[in-house]
This record gives sequence, C-alpha cells and structure tokens, in this order.
Amino acid sequence: MEVKKIKKLIENTLNKNKANNIVAIDLKRKSYIADYMIIASGTSSRHLQSLSENILSELKKYGLCDCRIEGYESNDWKLVDAIDVIVHLFHPEKREFYDLEKMWSEDLPKEKALI
Repeated sequence: MEVKKIKKLIENTLNKNKANNIVAIDLKRKSYIADYMIIASGTSSRHLQSLSENILSELKKYGLCDCRIEGYESNDWKLVDAIDVIVHLFHPEKREFYDLEKMWSEDLPKEKALI
C-alpha cells in the first residue's frame, strides 16, 4: 500500500473515532525513521487505547500486519508504528508538554536528516 494512502487511512480512522487536533508532519526531508508523523489527542486513556487499536485494525484490513502499538502500559500516550507512518496519540496535557509539532516543524537539509 502506498504511503500516502496509509496516511489518509490513518487520518480518516482518527477522524471517524473522534480524535482531536489531528496534525500530519512530512518527515521525508527531516528523518529516515518514517515518511510521515501523525499526532492526535484523545479524551481519556480508554479513548487513546481505542484509537490505537482501531488504527491497527484498519491497517490489518489492508494487509499491513507488521504494524504495532507501543505504550500499552501508559495512560497518556500511545504510539502506532505503521512502518512509514508513525502515529503519536496523547492526552492534551502530555501533547503540550512534549510539543512534537514544534520539534519537527523546522526544515532540515537532507544531508542533516536525523535517524
């Protein structure tokens, strides 16, 4: 499945499941870890868990079975590793604290891309 389609599938799943403040960041010129990072907020620890599981379920429907969830033990953060798309799900307070949008907003020349 094409990376842009994976990104769109994840964004649609987050929208459908009422995630808040969904932001997609293009990482292609910033890092080799993934092509996109998607950040969204949930309203409770159950909501975050549900969002992460729903994303994983939708990805599996399209044959992406190597994806995984990290942060099962955390009540305020989940990460879905969808290979070329990384999804961070936060409680709003933790999202503000880590401020990943600001960290990844700066454009870097390709030769200075982070691993």
